[in-house]
Amino acid sequence: MGLSKIDNMKLSILIATCVSVAITIVPAQNSPLATKTAVFAGGCFWCIQPAFDKAPGVIKTTVGYCGGTEPNPTYQLVGSEKTKYRESIEIVYDPARISYDQLLDIYWKQIDPTQEDGQFTDVGPSYRAAIFYGSDEEKKAAEASKQKLVSSGKFKKPVVTEILPVTKFWPAEDYHQKYYQQNPEHFEAFEHGSGRTSFQRKNWGEKP
Repeated sequence: MGLSKIDNMKLSILIATCVSVAITIVPAQNSPLATKTAVFAGGCFWCIQPAFDKAPGVIKTTVGYCGGTEPNPTYQLVGSEKTKYRESIEIVYDPARISYDQLLDIYWKQIDPTQEDGQFTDVGPSYRAAIFYGSDEEKKAAEASKQKLVSSGKFKKPVVTEILPVTKFWPAEDYHQKYYQQNPEHFEAFEHGSGRTSFQRKNWGEKP
């Protein structure tokens, strides 16, 4: 039995509606937000997270461990200084809103780039500063940014921050994430007590 003219019209409208919905949905599924990732080590990872969290264009930050080879590193293992891991931060960002160079500018203001054995009162291999690059482009940008800092003459001592190839990043335990929000009083006391805040104010005019 054939379809009536009205039934054919209803069917045509239904098909057109389905096609329209499909056209609307498919691009959204195939066009995820184009993000990039940067990884830096800057001593105590609690202390370098707030500045990146506040930066427009940064989507997510996670503190953890980078630079080593052992699987599933823990805070205790990394703190034993028996691995090559360093306390680090992974930054997911929107390159349309903030550039890698701008992230580097923020990074330099969080650390003492002249300290080789750690950062401030945190001394040991796991606290040594490093920029972990994931591509030749990032390596060149990091090297240029470091040279720019050296050429500025801001620091009398040599800038010793390393630029290293990135390895697998392992997130730290939950109690380390956003520590400045979880334990604000202890965080503030630790940050000031370490000398980081006074160093930033001395060299950059204010806490970045």
